[in-house]
Amino acid sequence: MPPLYFVFKFFLTYKCTSSIVHLWKANGGDILIDFKGLCFDKRSAVYEQIALHVKRQIFLGTAHSGDVMPSRRELAAITGVNPNTAQKAYHLMEDEGIIATSGNTVSAVVASDEIKQKIEDELTRGLVSEFVQNAKSNHLSYKKVIALVSEVWGEE
Repeated sequence: MPPLYFVFKFFLTYKCTSSIVHLWKANGGDILIDFKGLCFDKRSAVYEQIALHVKRQIFLGTAHSGDVMPSRRELAAITGVNPNTAQKAYHLMEDEGIIATSGNTVSAVVASDEIKQKIEDELTRGLVSEFVQNAKSNHLSYKKVIALVSEVWGEE
């Protein structure tokens, strides 16, 4: 296959928003949630990936309570998704309690201690579960995994 095929295949597999401005400003000068570097893959629904991106920002401490979300239309434009997909992402985030919308206007992050703990549990458990599944599928023993993790951890 020619190299262009692989570039095209990568483009179809991952859609990234790396070309957007790092921080967006709302009318009042509030910092909006950063969607730079968000890459979509085909493993899960796009609206779920948008919600996961916001959760990761809360987990990493780059998003805080009160940080303003772009409007649903702005999010669609920023990420290049259908406005209905952006709407689904907002509904999911509202249902999970990570954002709140006052009336039909501005949506903002809700990063209470309880929400932060819930996100941390979800993200870390998911990461470890995926790692353990991969280790088991490669027939690695528990002792071997612990030894490798200890070795790699010590290299930092």
